[in-house]
Amino acid sequence: MRQIVLLRGINLGPTRRVPMAALRKLLDDAGYEDVRTYVQSGNIVLSSAEDPRKLERSLKKLISHEFGFDVPVIARTRNQLAQVVERDPLREVVDNDKRYQVSFLSGKLDRKTADGLKAAVVEPEALVISGLEVYAWHPEGVARSKRWNTLAGKGLGVTATARNWTTVQNLLAMADE
Repeated sequence: MRQIVLLRGINLGPTRRVPMAALRKLLDDAGYEDVRTYVQSGNIVLSSAEDPRKLERSLKKLISHEFGFDVPVIARTRNQLAQVVERDPLREVVDNDKRYQVSFLSGKLDRKTADGLKAAVVEPEALVISGLEVYAWHPEGVARSKRWNTLAGKGLGVTATARNWTTVQNLLAMADE
């Protein structure tokens, strides 16, 4: 089964470095098949029969052992990622895929957190929570968004990692190859 694995918080500065070639070798050596990475921010497409939650735990342990630090890991099957793309609730609004983010969550947001996120939206930004994903449109870019720190931060009560729409589409295309 093709799966997409998203690592959170690596290769953003001089610490928490995970070279993609070393990561691919680690996963190959661990028995995962068809391992590919996309850019340097911890995007992996691989084949594994493991349930996505078990895959997350397995890879977190492997990466921690190999690189010496914990990395939050989020996994989705190819079909789950295809559903994320198909849902695209902001397709009528978005005009720049690099400023359109999807936050992938490890679990559902509690009602208070979800309501707080929705209530804090200031136009022209837009936000839709759908299942285990939060779709967020930042027309001025994430650096200028007051919402971005909330979506990427630890205050959600669940693990989250975000990717722009271009990356989401490229990962799905890689899973289909």
